[in-house]
Amino acid sequence: MRKIGEREIDDIALGAALLGAGGGGDPYIGRLIALNAVKDCGPVTLMDPDEVPDDAFIVPIAMMGAPTVLCEKAINGGEYRTLAKMVESYFGRKIFAFMPIEAGGVNSMLPIAAAARLGLPLVDVDGMGRAFPELQMVTFTIGGMSATPMALTDEKGNSCIFNTITNKWTEELARSVTMSCGGSVSVCLYTMSGKEMKTYGVRNIVTRSEVLGRALRTIKETSQDSTEERFLEITNGLRLFKGKIVDVKREVRGAFNFGTVVLEGIGDDKGHRAAVEFQNENLCAMVDSRIIATVPDLICLVDCNSFTPVPTDALRYGKRVLVVGLKCFERWRTEEGLALVGPRYFGLDTDYIPLEERCRT
Repeated sequence: MRKIGEREIDDIALGAALLGAGGGGDPYIGRLIALNAVKDCGPVTLMDPDEVPDDAFIVPIAMMGAPTVLCEKAINGGEYRTLAKMVESYFGRKIFAFMPIEAGGVNSMLPIAAAARLGLPLVDVDGMGRAFPELQMVTFTIGGMSATPMALTDEKGNSCIFNTITNKWTEELARSVTMSCGGSVSVCLYTMSGKEMKTYGVRNIVTRSEVLGRALRTIKETSQDSTEERFLEITNGLRLFKGKIVDVKREVRGAFNFGTVVLEGIGDDKGHRAAVEFQNENLCAMVDSRIIATVPDLICLVDCNSFTPVPTDALRYGKRVLVVGLKCFERWRTEEGLALVGPRYFGLDTDYIPLEERCRT
């Protein structure tokens, strides 16, 4: 058990933006939301999963919608209390702690802000170990848990509670409401016991984000060798491509950001061409039309000089980026995991091949 303050938030936001694999929202916006909450209400208590009682009532909280929308349609801060009241009234129980549902620039920060505003702890666990675009894409679905009852509210005060027959139906119905509410909403879903959280959650995601963020922030100060090599070492990443962005095709459809970014190689990759397809998060990376990485492994774009993660909504012509692959949480590589988040689910015409095997060919 420890406290999360302003310095920790800076590092968590940076590291979570990398683990967001291009999605999870703008880290700048998410960081501001969390910092303001902590400045107003004080630091947040971060609990290790094993410190949580088995019968505790744990509630994930997140934003749902297209990341680009958040630049113009932010939260007003009252959503946390609205959601908490809805959940506690429905279940007749007091919330013991919040937790993030995924890693990402906003969805790692929103639970910190909610915990600060409501004076509750935060648990160091999530349901992805990265970010995915759809609600059913969590380890709790693999464990047979239901996403509903799910509470949803927008910044205007419109709210509802869903009860659905499958987690995929939760995604379909909630996505429709999200579109009606302007493309982004706040939600609580997969409410669970402490025992369920420990059994199916991805542990220590907040701490991992913080450690990564601190390393990225200080990489040029501490590295005496190649900073690129040092970056790959601290992230356990595999270098996929380095290039200049020459084209970005992007559209918002169904409260998702869809698109492709095209890169022309620079340095050792000069003369080659790469493309990365995304749906909020990066899904597939190709070099000279050959697939070199797919979901559920993480495909991350970072600035060539600062190694700051570049989310999909910040891709711009002329920017020079390094494309890096990170191995996903092992449970995503199981048959059940790939049925939820494998490349064929997203319409990619390929079976899943682990990142490290693709990079050996």
